[in-house]
Amino acid sequence: MERHQKTAVIIPAAGSGSRMGASVPKQFLSLAGEPLLVRTVRTFLLSPAIDLAVVVVPAAHREETRQILQRHLSPALSRRILFTVGGATRQDSVRSGLEALPAETDIVLVHDGARPLVSQDLILRCITGAREHGAAIAAVAVKDTLKRVDGRGCIRATVDRSGLWQAQTPQAARRELLLRAHQQAAEKGFVGTDEAALLEHAEIPVRVVEGEEQNIKITRPGDMALAAGLLQREHSMKIGHGFDAHRLVEDRDLVLGGVRIDFELGLLGHSDADVLTHALIDAILGAVGAGDIGRHFPDSDQRYRGISSIKLLQETVSLAAEHGLQLANGDITIICQRPRLAPFLAAMRDTLAAACRVAQDRINIKATTTESMGYTGRGEGIAAHAVVLLQAISPGQSP
Repeated sequence: MERHQKTAVIIPAAGSGSRMGASVPKQFLSLAGEPLLVRTVRTFLLSPAIDLAVVVVPAAHREETRQILQRHLSPALSRRILFTVGGATRQDSVRSGLEALPAETDIVLVHDGARPLVSQDLILRCITGAREHGAAIAAVAVKDTLKRVDGRGCIRATVDRSGLWQAQTPQAARRELLLRAHQQAAEKGFVGTDEAALLEHAEIPVRVVEGEEQNIKITRPGDMALAAGLLQREHSMKIGHGFDAHRLVEDRDLVLGGVRIDFELGLLGHSDADVLTHALIDAILGAVGAGDIGRHFPDSDQRYRGISSIKLLQETVSLAAEHGLQLANGDITIICQRPRLAPFLAAMRDTLAAACRVAQDRINIKATTTESMGYTGRGEGIAAHAVVLLQAISPGQSP
């Protein structure tokens, strides 16, 4: 049987970060309330194209790194992390990461632990480039005029910038090509500044894919302020809309917003068919850009048969937190001819607010009829619309 080919990322985080002037390695410095390394690792593990991450750390910080990542990441993400100890140089650390990969790994990305603003789009572009061409790196074209300066600080020449690109990470390659490049470098005593340099040394072609200006590397203290500003701008607000409808049938409980309502009919569905909560879940997933409720909680999965939709909402809120987002407010409209829902709206609001980890005034629920028109008006079913606004998790706030 053919083994599933895996795509992995190696994240070297074994440097001291001396230029930051900090008392701890720079990958542990806090950016918007979380260590740099946490944000970097999370972005890769949230990509559907990445199977696992190998984090390369200093020997003295191995256990500390493990604990930090486990504290900030969900168990589902933490289980896909391997740890190994780095070497004296970045090149040694990446080689250590390569040796820790499972044999079925096909594509390997290498990404600086101190580049926390990498996007999933860029990750996918690098993977695609490596699959199509063997090796690819993210890079941006040089835009500023370049000067060659002597040891006294005097300009000696203006450098033609046409054809010049500034290398970033991720840098991706087929595993066998990257191993060959490392082996040849070791045999000849060659030390490169990045993976592309090793691949070039081994005469392996490397394709450039368009990088991103915000994919900065945290090197000096001023970079932290720049990254914080970029992060706030990128994740400040996200809007999502959700809609759901379920049929009313006999011999089912009627559950709306996590509240059981005494009525002769209930909603038909694989879970408890809580149409209100389902609409809210879809709205949150839409704001995150993570598909819909069927993708995350399919009715073909027996784990979700009869499950409380409030539990599904709690998982969805945790997913949003993985993306650095929390609910700012939600506005939900239930479309129902009967029963009369006004007496239950406050309890629904309180239940949903608790599941979303927000104050009660962040949730608003309205109920309306369709004046006996349509399937809701005829009492055949109940529908719900939800609109949400998600905001970036505040610095220092636990998601």
